[in-house]
Amino acid sequence: MVSGPMTVRRLTDADLPAVAALEQACFAEPWSVESLRFLTAPGGVGRGVVCLCDGQIAAYGGMLCVAGEGQVTNIATFPSFRRRGLGRAVVQALLALAREENCESVVLEVRASNLPAQCLYTACGFDVIGRRPHFYRMPAEDALLMQVQTGAGLCREDKQEEIKKDGML
Repeated sequence: MVSGPMTVRRLTDADLPAVAALEQACFAEPWSVESLRFLTAPGGVGRGVVCLCDGQIAAYGGMLCVAGEGQVTNIATFPSFRRRGLGRAVVQALLALAREENCESVVLEVRASNLPAQCLYTACGFDVIGRRPHFYRMPAEDALLMQVQTGAGLCREDKQEEIKKDGML
C-alpha cells in the first residue's frame, strides 16, 4: 500500500522528538518527549515501534507489557501518510512484541466515533469487550475497549479487503 520503502523498527530515544511532533499533529492532548520516554526506558514496561517511509517517521505505536498483558497506549499516523497500510504495520509490530514479551492478550481503547481505527483493529483480530464512558476529553467521548489474544493477532488480509470494500479504510 505504501508507494516508497516502508520500515518498522523499535522506537529509540532519538525518535522521541519526531514522535512528539506526530502526537501534536494527531491528538488534542498530545504526549511530550518526556512523557513518551517510558517507551524506551531500559528495563521498563514500555515498548514502542516507529514506521518510516522514505526514511522519515510516519507512524508509531506504544504499548505497556505488564503481568502477561499488553496495553496499547497510542497509535498514530501523520495525516499525509494515512490509508497506506502504516497503521496495520504498526499494529502487527506491537502484536509481535507482545508475543515476544509472553503477553497472552493485548487491549486498547479507541474512540467510539473512530470507525476507521475500529475496522483496522477488528481486521487485526481485536474484539470489542466493553465500553468506558466519558474516557476521552477534548472532545468528551466514550471509548470502546478492544482485546485480542496474541495467538489470534495476525491481521487478516481477507478481513482487511472486506473492510476496504465497505469504504471504511
